[in-house]
Amino acid sequence: MKARSMVIVLSALCVFMGWRLMARQESQQSSNNLTAQVMVASDADLNLLRQDLRSQKQKLISQNLPMTESEATKFWGVYSRYTDELRPINEEKFQLIRRYGEQWQGMSNDEALIYIRRWLELDDQAHQLRSKYVVPVSEVLPGKKAATFFQLDRRISMMLDIQLASQIPLAYMKDSSQENPQ
Repeated sequence: MKARSMVIVLSALCVFMGWRLMARQESQQSSNNLTAQVMVASDADLNLLRQDLRSQKQKLISQNLPMTESEATKFWGVYSRYTDELRPINEEKFQLIRRYGEQWQGMSNDEALIYIRRWLELDDQAHQLRSKYVVPVSEVLPGKKAATFFQLDRRISMMLDIQLASQIPLAYMKDSSQENPQ
């Protein structure tokens, strides 16, 4: 039950992240309509949100990964190093999404391809980092617990990605582009 409530909290936080992109899109679509009210999250709000997401992720892992005191002490040290290395990857992904949100309607075909290639490179970097940490995690946790950590980490990441992806407009929209989609 705790895991379900954490999933709901994480989902709600992810939806909030999408507000900035949606707000930018609505603002562009209704720039001539003075009565349109658009909710835009500030950078400070988004930074607090990301801190909260990291905290919620750690709580979710601790609630679903039973460890002895000795295992926990060792694991959280490794986890801290892992998240320190993951943070710049996620930061770059956030900046990439932000730029996309600001530019998607005017993107050229080449810019769209550059965007998606970089997105995939960042996904690959996160995957490589997880692979790099299999050995350090398995040195402080027995096999099933180590596997459970990576399952949880992957599930949470996928859930966040799904929420985020659902908020990002598609690169080619019939009503917003006159270009040939080929």
